[in-house]
Amino acid sequence: MKRREFLTSITALGVASTIPTLAQADEVKGGQPWEPGKIQTPPAPPRKGGLQYLTQHEFDTVGAIAERFIPADETSLSGKEAGCAIFIDRQLAGDYGNAVAIYRLGKFVKGTAEQGPQSPLTPAQRYRLGIAALDKALQQHYGKDFLSLRGDQQDQVLTAMEQNSLDLGEEVETKVFFELLLQNVREGFLSDPIYGGNKDMTSWKMIGFPGARYDFRDLLPKKGQKLNIIPTSLIDNTL
Repeated sequence: MKRREFLTSITALGVASTIPTLAQADEVKGGQPWEPGKIQTPPAPPRKGGLQYLTQHEFDTVGAIAERFIPADETSLSGKEAGCAIFIDRQLAGDYGNAVAIYRLGKFVKGTAEQGPQSPLTPAQRYRLGIAALDKALQQHYGKDFLSLRGDQQDQVLTAMEQNSLDLGEEVETKVFFELLLQNVREGFLSDPIYGGNKDMTSWKMIGFPGARYDFRDLLPKKGQKLNIIPTSLIDNTL
């Protein structure tokens, strides 16, 4: 995927927040993810250092995918080098990965593409199932997992996923999984470094984003001048 296409196509994916009323819609089978009315124990705070949700193999696979989505060039680090896999691992271990803000009590029916995925699965579950299904499909086709493929083969696999032409089995919606990976790599590449990605604020320096500055009053008189602002992270504001 070209860098220009990556940066110009940033869109938010839909989530299962409503139940579509479509005639003859296919019901997605799945149990209740929690008991209505039961008080849930708050999730444990993220651990410092080490992997928080992904296994080492899953982490390395996500890093390799991030490398293909965002290759390094003269303007920035690659997605892998920028820490996108670290960002994703931390997000999957928390509220996002457990979909705590998403309605998931069902019933679930497949809707239109505009309505987004309709499923009881959380993002964390999608990653666990998706990476396993991806490796299984590639073992059948290449005799190798994703990590063991050449770069050009990895690109072919990701293109097939984007076009929904790679069968990952009944449990995994190929294009939905691809779009989730792409969305999360984008977020990790462009987010504040405090969340684990965007190492050295590489993407902010590339696009000229000043970051989390308190204000810009000192720069107001410099109209028409090239500012070359050094980006500021939330990490700098918490020291």
